[in-house]
Amino acid sequence: MKKIGIALSGGGSRGIMHIGILKAIDEAGIKLSLVTGTSAGAIVGAFYCSGYSPDRIMDIIRDTKLFKYVRPAISVSGLLKLETVVSVFERYLKNNSFELLKIPLVVSTTNIRTGKNELLSQGGLIISVMASCAVPVIFEPVRLNGERYIDGGLLNNLPIEPLIGSCDIVIGSNCNAISENYQVGNMRSLMERSMLMAISGNTAIKKDRCDIYMEPDGLKNYGGFDFSKSEEIFQIGYNYGKTMIDNIKALL
Repeated sequence: MKKIGIALSGGGSRGIMHIGILKAIDEAGIKLSLVTGTSAGAIVGAFYCSGYSPDRIMDIIRDTKLFKYVRPAISVSGLLKLETVVSVFERYLKNNSFELLKIPLVVSTTNIRTGKNELLSQGGLIISVMASCAVPVIFEPVRLNGERYIDGGLLNNLPIEPLIGSCDIVIGSNCNAISENYQVGNMRSLMERSMLMAISGNTAIKKDRCDIYMEPDGLKNYGGFDFSKSEEIFQIGYNYGKTMIDNIKALL
């Protein structure tokens, strides 16, 4: 049986799209052998690989307002801590170890000291996911194994490298389609737009290396802070995912 791997990009609230994609994949009876993720994609991947169904992940997001804890906001010091999300993770990710996941997971982070991307797949799960989500300048870097880490999307927003060579079919799920009709708004909007353009380069070069590349055009109208529209974003991912199932099955 062919091994299938999927990479889930970062993208704030747009990352909820991945949950819809995974639901379509589950309903089609397609089993994944390896999942990789960055930032929001790492959060979704952690829950999915722990054994939660896509519908259950959406329930958790609704009940806990999970994504509000990793939502950038300016504080007096200019740096926020991600520790507020730990209690939510600990409630649902009780095993807190990569080695105990039901599906192997790899998380993309950026090591500040070396200036290089690091792909984490061993040890503490929660701390690694937090490191992947630490948006620079907004959140404090996360300390792990004597190093400090920030958002993996800066250098590798679609971490397909672990999938290549270990999986027969490589799927890339990118939630960062860029609108061509952006109008300059407030500081938060400008920051998001700048970040999106910066990471789009390291994502685009991965497209041709994927056997299946998913990027719903409908997400162009949503921002990374549109957490109130999570149901719509989920539905976009689900509907789009269903249209891609035949393409995946053709490779099996």
